[in-house]
Amino acid sequence: MAPTMTWAQAFGLVVLEGFCIVVMAVSGVRERIINAIPAPLKIAITVGVGLYIAFVGLVSAGFVTRTPDAAHSTVPVRMGVDGHLVGWPIVVFAVGLLLMVVLMSRGVPGAVLISIGTATLLAIVVNAVFHVEGWGLVEPTVPDSIVAAPDFGLFGRIDLFGGFASAGAISATVFLFTLVLSGFFDAMGTITSVSDEAGLTKDGKVEGMGRILLVDGAGAIAGGITGSSPNTVFLESAAGVGEGARTSLASVVTGAMLGATLLFTPLAAVVPAQAAAPALVVIGGLMMAQVRRIPWQDTDYTIPVFLTAALIPFTYSITNGIGAGLVSYVLIKLCKGGWREVGGLMTTIAGLFVLYFGVEAVTAVLR
Repeated sequence: MAPTMTWAQAFGLVVLEGFCIVVMAVSGVRERIINAIPAPLKIAITVGVGLYIAFVGLVSAGFVTRTPDAAHSTVPVRMGVDGHLVGWPIVVFAVGLLLMVVLMSRGVPGAVLISIGTATLLAIVVNAVFHVEGWGLVEPTVPDSIVAAPDFGLFGRIDLFGGFASAGAISATVFLFTLVLSGFFDAMGTITSVSDEAGLTKDGKVEGMGRILLVDGAGAIAGGITGSSPNTVFLESAAGVGEGARTSLASVVTGAMLGATLLFTPLAAVVPAQAAAPALVVIGGLMMAQVRRIPWQDTDYTIPVFLTAALIPFTYSITNGIGAGLVSYVLIKLCKGGWREVGGLMTTIAGLFVLYFGVEAVTAVLR
């Protein structure tokens, strides 16, 4: 789709996606869909998201790397460089990870923040002394200035419906459907898993889900208008939960601090991935503890929960994992004659996921 439309048209579709999400939230459709998903699959989402967070952290730190095509290997990923852990960036990651685990095990308040700050200072010193390479996108150096004026040049520069003209109505509609479905279930998976980890669920349902979903949809709209990705619920929220966040006050404080970073971008850009990655690994590991609640002995759920938990990290997509789990669950139930137990809503959702997985084939046929 990218070559067929401008960036302004692409952001226009992001805004339309947000409007669709808001309508679904206001009408209550989104909440009904979430409540229709069986509890074991929701637990599997939490486990899968935990694995996903940890895997992203390990990749960001360089602890796990992609095997290059030139290696002609059937193994997609490997540890470090050629199977070995080398370089100062890995040392910084290891120190940050160990410090965070020790502080959290001792119940020290602010363990995550202390560890990230300590690892960042270590990275700055190491880089200044040894002139290290391999930090990734962010090199830990003392900035020339602490304050910088934010750039709002992309704000509001969207083309709301231009994508339908440049890419074609059918292609743009299919793309919008993909955005809505992936945005919907990515956010749903994150909300469910983070709320479950925080102990804010009751009988598998998240308290105040309607309000959460409305804000989530509004964030998607705001993201497109400001020229960024949809500002929905992010996996990093789990780090706040790990530090004890349980109310909306934590979100307000987080938002205020992120707003302040608009003026302190040079200072915020000092933190390398190796210093922040330990938080993802530790929080992801803590979320994995939910695996004990999965009823593995119930064969109706064994494969669906496995596919959900496994495919979220393996495919780097919460939506893919949820879709595979739901489709397999519905198929198993229907083959056993459990139509009444599944219901029309779950069957419809499974059908939409089948279309989502085959979107390229559907687009080709419609053309």
